[in-house]
Amino acid sequence: MPEWIYILLLTLLAGAAIPLGGLLATVDSIRPNWLDEELRHSITAFGGGALLSAIALVLVPEGIESFSVITSALLFLVGGLLFMWVDIWLYRHNTSGGQLVAMVSDFIPESIALGASLALGKGSSLLLASLIAMQNLPEGFNAFRELRESRHYSSRKILWLFTILALIGPAAGLVAYYWLSSYSSVISGIMLVAAGGILYAVFQDIAPQVRLDKHWAPPLGAVLGFVLGLVGYMLLH
Repeated sequence: MPEWIYILLLTLLAGAAIPLGGLLATVDSIRPNWLDEELRHSITAFGGGALLSAIALVLVPEGIESFSVITSALLFLVGGLLFMWVDIWLYRHNTSGGQLVAMVSDFIPESIALGASLALGKGSSLLLASLIAMQNLPEGFNAFRELRESRHYSSRKILWLFTILALIGPAAGLVAYYWLSSYSSVISGIMLVAAGGILYAVFQDIAPQVRLDKHWAPPLGAVLGFVLGLVGYMLLH
C-alpha cells in the first residue's frame, strides 16, 4: 500500500472520532438526572486529561527537539497569548467555541506529527493514530455540548461542521508527509505553539466546568484521560 494512502486512512480514523463524539453527545439525557450530570462533567474532565497528555507526552517532547530552552519557552508562551486573544475575540462576539478551538488545535499538529513520522521512517503510526482518535472522542463530545448550549447552532449543523473538521487531519498529514518533513523546526514550532494554546484553553474553558458540588468522580476523569495518554506514550517508546 502506498504510504500516502496509509496516512490518509490513519488520519481519517483519528478524525472520525470527532463527529462520533458529537453524535454521542446528541443523547439528551440519561436517567437518573444525577447520573447524566455527573457523566457529562466526567467526560469533560476526561477530555481535559487527554489534552494535557497530548501536551506533556506528544507536543512538548517533539517540539523542544529543534530549539533551545529560551526559544521553546517563547514559542510556548506565544501559543498561550494567541489563544488568549482568540478567547477574548470569542467573548466579544458572544460566541462559544473554546473547546472546539482546543480540539482543532490539538488535532492538526498531531496529524502533522503522524505524517512526518511516516516520512521519517518512524514506527508505531497506527498506535499514534489510535491515541489521537481516543483523544478526539471526548473532545468532540465536549465541544458539541458547548456549541449546542450556546443555542446558535442546531445539532445537524454542528455534526456537519465536525465532519468537515475531521477532514483537516488527512490534509495536515499529507502536507507534513510531502512538504514539512524536510523542515523539522517548522513542525516543532507548530507543536510548541499549539501546546501553549491548549494549556491555556484547558484551564480557561475546560477545567472550570469539571467541578460538580457534592460529587467527586468528575476530576478523576482528568486523571483517567492523562493515564490514557501515558499508556500510549509508554507503548510508543
